[in-house]
Amino acid sequence: MNETHTVRLILAGDVMTGRGIDQIQPTPSDPELYEGYVRDARDYVALAERANGPVPRAVEPGYIWGDALPLLQGPEADLRIINLETAVTTCDEPWPDKAVHYRMHPANIDCLQVAAPDCCVLANNHVLDWGRPGLEETLGTLQEAGLCAVGAGHDTDGAQAPAVLACPQGGRVLVFAAGHRSSGVPGDWVAGAGRCGVHYLPDLSDATIDRLGKQIAAVRQPGDQVVLSIHWGSNWGYPISQEQTAFARGVIDRAGVDLVHGHSSHHPRALEVHRGRLILYGCGDLLNDYEGIGGHEAYRGDLSLLYIATLQDGRLAGLQMVPLQIRHLRLNHAATDDARWLAATMDREARRFGGRVSLAEDSRLHLVVS
Repeated sequence: MNETHTVRLILAGDVMTGRGIDQIQPTPSDPELYEGYVRDARDYVALAERANGPVPRAVEPGYIWGDALPLLQGPEADLRIINLETAVTTCDEPWPDKAVHYRMHPANIDCLQVAAPDCCVLANNHVLDWGRPGLEETLGTLQEAGLCAVGAGHDTDGAQAPAVLACPQGGRVLVFAAGHRSSGVPGDWVAGAGRCGVHYLPDLSDATIDRLGKQIAAVRQPGDQVVLSIHWGSNWGYPISQEQTAFARGVIDRAGVDLVHGHSSHHPRALEVHRGRLILYGCGDLLNDYEGIGGHEAYRGDLSLLYIATLQDGRLAGLQMVPLQIRHLRLNHAATDDARWLAATMDREARRFGGRVSLAEDSRLHLVVS
């Protein structure tokens, strides 16, 4: 009789601990920025304070996680996967001709350690904001801190290698990570022979699906469950391209992926269950320093979701989403009206793919597949 392998995953979208959030840490980076409108990272703290009141400085490591910290540290999930959309470096040379550069000072790495992520995805459009020396320092800092990184590496093999995570109940979770050009990942960030970089996807073609399938088959063992974490798509808006849908379903059908962990959008997007496997097209930012910045209020970018997925031999057995709000540059429980707004929005988007989302008595959103 075959053994059943069950794992509970916490999945988060973009975690941005640079710029304004870095400035409230005990060891802030040089605040100079190279953006068109904002030249000092401390201005992002000032914007947040203008919107919602004072923000403390030299905060404790757990401050930014706020009300989400007990969940991240607690026993409810077996493994935690985040997209770390920030270089962790002291390098001062920004990548040229790039509009935005994120970095956190390595001395503040304990603000990541306290949340205990089992896997930090680096295949995104900010990990090389401070050049290849910045990526090398990021990789070294994470390794020294005991934090697993995936999706970027010292060379091609390192960037494409999966994170291999042991499950408490037995079996493993393999996390593969890649960044697609649609999210703004520059093509010349690709890792090469003797050159650090990211696992870069130039396209979402059948050939790319087949290549991923070969990489997965080369390391997969009986009992393994496979996550593909992909940075793709635009920052704002709800449309999901036909190309994304075909690729997400294709890696499930042909490459052996059990869960597609999509991110890059600043707000949560649609989700789908395809042949029993979960597709998160865009998890939305979990944490950023956009508080007080106007222009996209209709998308409620201040609201975040933390996803808790239960898999049994790769198939989705349950999905809960914890509604949160970014205020004072930390995560807070979302108010009831805000949680209802998130539930209605996610329900609308899930219906496009045959699912339903409701707000339950436990103040969490629950996915129901019809």
